[in-house]
Amino acid sequence: MELRTRREFLRLSLQASAASAALALLPPSIRRALAIPASMVTGTIQDVQHVVILMQENRSFDHYFGTLRGVRGFGDRHPITLASGEPVWRQSDGLRVVPPYHLDTKRTSAWRVPSTPHSFADAQAAWNQGKFGFWPKFKTPDSMGYYRRRDLPFQFALAEAFTICDAYHCSLTTGTDPNRIVFWSGSNFNPQLRARGENCTDADSEPDNLRCWVRGALPQPGYNYVGSAFQWPTIPDVLESAGISWRIYQDPNDNWTGALHGGLAFESFRSAQPGSGVYEKGMRNWSLEQFAQHVREDTLPQVTWILPAPVWSEHPSPSSPLQGAEFTARVLDALTANPKVWGRTVFFLTFDENDGQFDHVPPPAPASYNLDGTIAGDSTLDLRGEYFSDAQRKYLDPADTTSGSVRPWGLGPRVPMLVISPWSKGGWVNSQVFDHTSVGQFLEKRFDIQVPAISPWHRAICGDLTSAFDFKHANETALPRLPKTRGSAAVIAMISRLPTATPPGTPEPLFQEPGVRPSRALGYELHADARHDLAQNKVRVTFRNTGRLGAVFHVYDQLQLERIPRRYTVEAGKELTDTWDVGGEQYHLWVLGPNGFLREFQGARTEAAEPQTRLNYDVHRHMIELAVTSPKTLALTIRANAHRADGPWKLTLAPGRPATHRWLLIESGHWYDFTATTQTWACRFAGRLETGIHSVSDPAIAVS
Repeated sequence: MELRTRREFLRLSLQASAASAALALLPPSIRRALAIPASMVTGTIQDVQHVVILMQENRSFDHYFGTLRGVRGFGDRHPITLASGEPVWRQSDGLRVVPPYHLDTKRTSAWRVPSTPHSFADAQAAWNQGKFGFWPKFKTPDSMGYYRRRDLPFQFALAEAFTICDAYHCSLTTGTDPNRIVFWSGSNFNPQLRARGENCTDADSEPDNLRCWVRGALPQPGYNYVGSAFQWPTIPDVLESAGISWRIYQDPNDNWTGALHGGLAFESFRSAQPGSGVYEKGMRNWSLEQFAQHVREDTLPQVTWILPAPVWSEHPSPSSPLQGAEFTARVLDALTANPKVWGRTVFFLTFDENDGQFDHVPPPAPASYNLDGTIAGDSTLDLRGEYFSDAQRKYLDPADTTSGSVRPWGLGPRVPMLVISPWSKGGWVNSQVFDHTSVGQFLEKRFDIQVPAISPWHRAICGDLTSAFDFKHANETALPRLPKTRGSAAVIAMISRLPTATPPGTPEPLFQEPGVRPSRALGYELHADARHDLAQNKVRVTFRNTGRLGAVFHVYDQLQLERIPRRYTVEAGKELTDTWDVGGEQYHLWVLGPNGFLREFQGARTEAAEPQTRLNYDVHRHMIELAVTSPKTLALTIRANAHRADGPWKLTLAPGRPATHRWLLIESGHWYDFTATTQTWACRFAGRLETGIHSVSDPAIAVS
C-alpha cells in the first residue's frame, strides 16, 4: 500500500499512537510511574540528575525487534545483495539456505534458545567484511531465529512506551569482554597507540574474552586476573576525578566470573584497595535491594551501572527474555518507587553484543582491506590505528579469506537499545547511528567530562544519544500500559517439556508489523552523485555531507558482489570522491547510508555521455529538487517507487540546458523514493528529508 494523501499519513500516525492501547496492565507501581512527570527546571539535559545503565547479554536487534512496526527490521526496503545475487535474508550454512524464522514460544521451548558462537573469529567470518552470506555456517542455523510481539510482550511494550534506537550497534565485531571494555572506558584498544596511528595487537587490545574473567572471590581471597592490565582511564575513573558520584550495583561473586564487569581489565580496578573510591563503589557487593533503598532515600549516585547475575542477564541458555524482562521490571519498580527520583532519571537498557544472532544491517565501520592490501574505501579523517593487526592469524577462522590479517575493529551488529525516561516517552524510534561509546558521550554531555579513550572516528560517526530525548516538551506525552512480568522462573521450568525450536524445513515468509511510529528528527544531510567518464570508462562518485552528523557510506558493486563493499567515512561538512572501473559494458552501484539513505546508479558504455543528476534539498519548503543536465537531447522518465501514487513525470532534456522537477514531501512524512530512467541509464534516490521537525518512520516499511 502506498501513502497517497495527508489524510492517509495522519491516519497511519494515529494508528501508530493507538496500537498499544490493547496492552495488558502493569502492576500499580509502574502504572503510577508512567504518570510521573519529568523534572522541568531548565528544560535541558541539566535536568537529568541520575543516569542508570543496565547492559544485558547477547541479543541482536533483528532477533528481538525485527518484526516490530516502524523500525528498520524485516520489512527493510533496501536489503543488501549477497554474492549469490539474493537478498541478505538468504543466508547459507554452506549446504542450504537458512533464512530468518520465527521462534514460536507457544509451540516450542524458544525462550530457551541455545547460545551460538560469538568470538572474534566467527563474528568476522559471518560479517565477511560487509558481504555477509554465511551467517548460519559460522554461527549455526540457530542464529537466524527471531521473536514476535507475543513472544516478547514486555520488551515490545517498553518500545511502545519509551524510545527504541534501531541504529544502535555494538562497538566491535566480536564478543562480550571486548564490547564491555568499550562500554566502560570508550575503547578496547590502546588509545595512545591509536593516536600515534599504530594498529594494536592482542598485547594492547582485547579481541576475545580474556582480561575480565577472574578467579577467586571478593573480599577474600580476592580476584586473580588474566592478561595484562590496561592503563588508560575508565569512565568510573573519569567520574571519580571529576567528583561525580557513581556506583556499580552487583554481586562481585555472581557476575559471570567478572565477565560482565568491563572495568576488571584495567589497572585502576585491579590495584584498587578496600577504602578507595574505585574499590568501594566498583568492587563491593551492592545489591538490587540496596539500589531500591537508595532510590527511596534519594541517595542514588549520579551515574549507576547495574550488573545482573547470569540467570537474569538474558544470555541464551542460562537466561531467557522472560527472566530478563522480570529483572528489568524490578529495576523499573525500584526507580519509580520514588517519583522525585524517577522524574530526574535516564535509564539506558542495552546489550553488550549479538551473541551469534543475525542482524541484516551492514555496520558502519572504517574501510576494510582487500586481499591485495589496498583499502576498500576512504575517509575524511585518519583511520590509522582503528584496526586490529593479527599477523599470525591467531584470531581468524581459516575459512575467512575475504581479507587479510588487518581488520577494522567495528562497529559490530545492531543490538537493542531502549531509552527509558520521563523525557523519552511516547513510542519513538530514533535512527541515528549509536554504539557503546554513545553512552559515554552522553555522560560527557551531561556532566562536562571528557572520556579520553573514545576515538575521533567514533565521535564523528556515533551520536551522544541526546537526540533520543525531548527535554522541553516531555510532559505532553501520554504513555501506554505495560504487561506483567513476575513468575518467569515457573514459566521457563514448564517450557522444557516443549519441542526445541529449530529452523523449519520450508522457509517462512519474512514478517514485520505494518504501521509507523513517531521518529525523531536527525541531523543527517547526505549526498552521493555519480558521473560516468567515458574517456576513461570510469564512474566517479562524490560523497558530500552538508549535515551536522558524520556518516559512513557503503557502496556495493552489484555486478561484482564477490568484492568487499567499499566504505567511506565522511565527516560533517566534508566530501570525498572515488572511482570505479567499468570492466564490461555496464555498471551498477548501490550507495547506502543511515536511516534509509539510498542512491543507485546504473548505466552502460555508450558513445555519448549520460545525463548528470543532482538531488537538492529545500528544507524550508519541505521539498526535494532533482536537477538534470545532458549533453544531448534525451527523454527522461521519473517514477515513484513508494510513498505516493502520482506520476510518472516526463522531462525532455535539451543539450546543456538544465531541467528540474520538485516534489513536496509533507504527506509522506518527508520520505521519498524515485527512479529516473532513460533507455540505457537509471538513477534511484531514496531517503528522508530532514527538516529539524520530528516525523514518522518510513511508511512503506512492512506495508503490503
